[in-house]
Amino acid sequence: MSPQAATIVELFRRSNAYLRGHFRLTSGLHSPEYLQCALVLQYPEPARYLGELLAARLRELAGGRNVDVVASPAVGGLIIGHEVARSLGARFIFAERDAAGVMTLRRGFSVAAGEHAVVVEDVVTTGGSTREVVDLLEHYKARVLGAGSIIDRSGGSAEVGVPRVALEQMQVVNYSPEECPLCREGVPLVKPGSRPAPAA
Repeated sequence: MSPQAATIVELFRRSNAYLRGHFRLTSGLHSPEYLQCALVLQYPEPARYLGELLAARLRELAGGRNVDVVASPAVGGLIIGHEVARSLGARFIFAERDAAGVMTLRRGFSVAAGEHAVVVEDVVTTGGSTREVVDLLEHYKARVLGAGSIIDRSGGSAEVGVPRVALEQMQVVNYSPEECPLCREGVPLVKPGSRPAPAA
């Protein structure tokens, strides 16, 4: 089945990227489901396809304005951000956390005042990482036109400070660690994302 013939969720299932278990998300919340985008994006053709779909949605969001730069939080947004930038004809940069955990531009990346930017992430749960990159770009006086992700796990509730689109919206159950029934049942906790789990 080609990427074009599959739904977004089917692409994840075919790549064994739709996981069930007991997961600690980047946000610190716990969930019985996890979408590991890296397993889908490891294949160039689905990555290109998803990038084109998301770029089309972001073009609509930009209302005809050209996008100069696509920015993503490292590490999860790197591949999809680059594919979106390719489709938009924009350059691609990424933000990283410094030793204090603050999103920053490194590696010689810069943004000029007035540049039109969009922020791209793989999966949004609370929107925290996307919001940090939006704030960082606005600190440099860029005009952030919107944000996009492959998956929105928040059911549309995540706020990132700018208009936002997603290719697939899901309402996935999340628990605070204190209220997690999987913890009470003793189900082993896994941290599958790109950042180390905080100390317990």
